[in-house]
Amino acid sequence: MIDKLPDPQYLFDSAGNKAFVVLRIEEYEELVEDLHDLAIMAERRDDERMSLEAFEEGLKKDGLL
Repeated sequence: MIDKLPDPQYLFDSAGNKAFVVLRIEEYEELVEDLHDLAIMAERRDDERMSLEAFEEGLKKDGLL
């Protein structure tokens, strides 16, 4: 989650319209990571769901919890 919005700088075309955005690399990387997370969520939207209890039981069975 982004705690604060990026602080962009804009570059303008010859007509004075915003044409490009300049972000700090850290802000850019956070946005790319968020976009990647959203893409994974969209891909898994139709996956089978399980309860927390069933998930924990599986971890215990596998010796991970």
